[in-house]
Amino acid sequence: MSGCARRRRRCRLTAGSRTNSPLWADNSTDVSLSLHLKRDTGDWVDSATTVQAAHFTRDRPTWFIYLVLATFATYLYGLSAALPTLRAELGVSQAVGGLHGTAMAVGGVIAGLTLPLLSARLGRRATVWTGLVVMDAGILIVLLGHALPLTLTGFAVAGTAGSVTLYVVMAALSDHQGSAGPAAISEANAVAVIAGIAVSYLFSVVAGSAVGWRAALCVPILATALLAVTMGRVWIPARLTTDPPAPETSPTRRIPYGRRFHIAGAVLLCCVGLEFTFNLWAAELFAQQTGLTAAAAAKGLTAMLAGMAVGRFGGARLALRFRPAPLLLGALAVTLLGWALFWLSTSQPAGYAGLALSGLGISLHFPLALTRIIDASGGRPDQASGTASIWASVGSGGGPFVLGVLGDGFGTHAAFLLAPVLIGLAALGLLSSRPLAG
Repeated sequence: MSGCARRRRRCRLTAGSRTNSPLWADNSTDVSLSLHLKRDTGDWVDSATTVQAAHFTRDRPTWFIYLVLATFATYLYGLSAALPTLRAELGVSQAVGGLHGTAMAVGGVIAGLTLPLLSARLGRRATVWTGLVVMDAGILIVLLGHALPLTLTGFAVAGTAGSVTLYVVMAALSDHQGSAGPAAISEANAVAVIAGIAVSYLFSVVAGSAVGWRAALCVPILATALLAVTMGRVWIPARLTTDPPAPETSPTRRIPYGRRFHIAGAVLLCCVGLEFTFNLWAAELFAQQTGLTAAAAAKGLTAMLAGMAVGRFGGARLALRFRPAPLLLGALAVTLLGWALFWLSTSQPAGYAGLALSGLGISLHFPLALTRIIDASGGRPDQASGTASIWASVGSGGGPFVLGVLGDGFGTHAAFLLAPVLIGLAALGLLSSRPLAG
């Protein structure tokens, strides 16, 4: 890396830096950082970062990204809620019905492979809106399709485009908020969880009405249209600085990622695998341990989502004071306690409490793990987000699948021991990655 490139890297990390862009006009950041940069197998990393204070202002670009995440959540939680009903309507087995989740995971991998190219060719703003429109097209395929090939296609299309939108806006938000990026990402995901809880409840109401469950799938489409009308002209910042790219930075971007980046990706895989394992299997274990029906046990997921919402709003405050790696370790410890309470419980109150505590810990896993990947990318947030999509998709598809295989052989209760294994692997990755400060 040339001396000029090093100076630009330091500038991007300098607190309180501003541009003359309107996007930054009402954005204020008060941060005190002590930075020491060193070479770590191919990328520049922070060896010591002390965050004394960080405050971010929720300006229009920030709110726009929050609402994009909420729109994405209506798709993700809406299709997830619809899956059992869709499977029953199609008359397919659980294994075949589970292919819809696999299709979404494959879509996430495709998104990760294409995201850097799309961002470079179209720019972030156009990529986000294209992703939302194509995501809605995939939902329409599911809404209008009454055959397995069509619904699988719809899930794959929506999964691909939705993942593109998700990771582009996360990279944009991290750039836009600078040192307050972890807090902003956590809060954005809290808004998304609240939207997910709302659409899940709406689905249960609409599914039992005369209009039928498919009408609930219109929510993401309507949300996209409303977002376009109200905030369609808001521009997502493409770069943290307005300096024109210098020719000597091009070779830097082609330098392979270092050890710290790949470990951060493996940690993200474990965290996402853990979250989706809870999402897809916790209700079944809850029913087995308490004797509840499957429908009644599904309310346990609401307790977990409520814990996630509380954790992400609270985590946004903590992320302003603590560095990502120690905070993520603490969140993993909370999740382990919640899992233990849930796994050992045979009563409904203890089960609800365990799921809520698990959700509280899980709430910070994805935001902080994603932040670490972006931080370790050497100033390549779009490329890092594309890689993160691949890691996360492998986790979201692989975690529940492995637990399902273990459940067939040893029972769901024993198979749920996969959760502490994933927690341990994520913690080991954090502890083995330098610097711990993240």
